[in-house]
Amino acid sequence: MTSNLSTIDFGQQPQFKERIMLAVTEVNGCEICSYGHTKYALEQGMSNEEIKSLLTGNAEKVSSDEMPAIIFAQHYADTEGHPSEEAWNRIVQEYGNEKALGILGAIRMIMTGNAYGIAISAFKDRIKGKKVKQTSLSYELKIILSLFPALPLALIHGIISTLLRTPLIDFK
Repeated sequence: MTSNLSTIDFGQQPQFKERIMLAVTEVNGCEICSYGHTKYALEQGMSNEEIKSLLTGNAEKVSSDEMPAIIFAQHYADTEGHPSEEAWNRIVQEYGNEKALGILGAIRMIMTGNAYGIAISAFKDRIKGKKVKQTSLSYELKIILSLFPALPLALIHGIISTLLRTPLIDFK
């Protein structure tokens, strides 16, 4: 297996991936992602209590071996993708490079989903006549419509970044 952002096999640990998804979604406040990942977490056998705990920012139900990843996921989301170098080094030390890259991939995947989910939720609320305070119609439409050009651009960016061996993380 090569070292890239998708190297971790969450197939053996699907609850671990959902804990990461829920922890990041809690920080970002994405209504759609909270709903979707709650559903997936329940399907993976997580308890209502653990899911509720993660969605309120409380990770006390998380096992000690997964706790560093959950804390890092929250830190990554809280710093908008610019964690401290010390935090990243701890994750690599704790899990090894390959698993750390998989954790980073899961975090980035949900961060992207949250960006779109927040705009979609706000747009749906706007259509229903609910007041949306922290966004504008033009922002929501820009984000939603950016999905179409963003996917091929992200692929091209990934290829170029791999060829140029650019750093995976920008530290704060």
